[in-house]
Amino acid sequence: MSSSPADTKPIRRPIAIIGGTGPAGMGLALRWARAGETIIIGSRDAERARQSAAAIQQKAGAESNVSGMENSEACAAADILMLTVPFEGQATLLKQLKPSITEGSILIDATVPLAASIGGRASRTLSVWQGSAAQQTAELVPKEVSVVSAFHNLSADLLNGEAPLDCDVIVCSDDPDAAQLTRELAAKIPGVRPIDGGKLENSRIVEQITALLIGLNIRHKGHAGIRITGLPPSAYR
Repeated sequence: MSSSPADTKPIRRPIAIIGGTGPAGMGLALRWARAGETIIIGSRDAERARQSAAAIQQKAGAESNVSGMENSEACAAADILMLTVPFEGQATLLKQLKPSITEGSILIDATVPLAASIGGRASRTLSVWQGSAAQQTAELVPKEVSVVSAFHNLSADLLNGEAPLDCDVIVCSDDPDAAQLTRELAAKIPGVRPIDGGKLENSRIVEQITALLIGLNIRHKGHAGIRITGLPPSAYR
């Protein structure tokens, strides 16, 4: 198994995971809490957020720093936001949270516009007028917020486990600094290699790959990820 070029230096900024009580949000929170990051679980229900935070802390260890808040409070308490919500709720939620997102924040979006959100097949994506779910996010958040597309292709089941993952994370953004920070976060997950995927518009391709992986997982009963081969070591830094 390939390993990630993990950076042991802490980000040292709280990370609020919006929609963090779902499997993907819980898994990312667990992995980053184990890496020593300060995590805030966001939810529409503050009590549910606190319960999820307690469950993550129990798995991550007593020294981990995990708390739970209502989504808007979580946004106000951090300037690194991780969005892990179904596509059908993305736009409505972001419109509600816009006043709570602080200027200069980084919003990392893992949303995939799956057809399953409207009763279709999970292995197909919907057309998004802006080009991708991440580009829709960029239109909905304040202009001073940097949007990054990442973490679509990590298995939620594996994230919530103990073993290293065997997957690359493609990071797309129009803000190089926000993309670099996101790659540093990805590298904190054992077995993950972050790759610069270029501009935010490329996120539409990554989102479509996610639908393909879901189809493979359904067909073969697995937890497929992706590995990009043939790149120099510098590509994974």
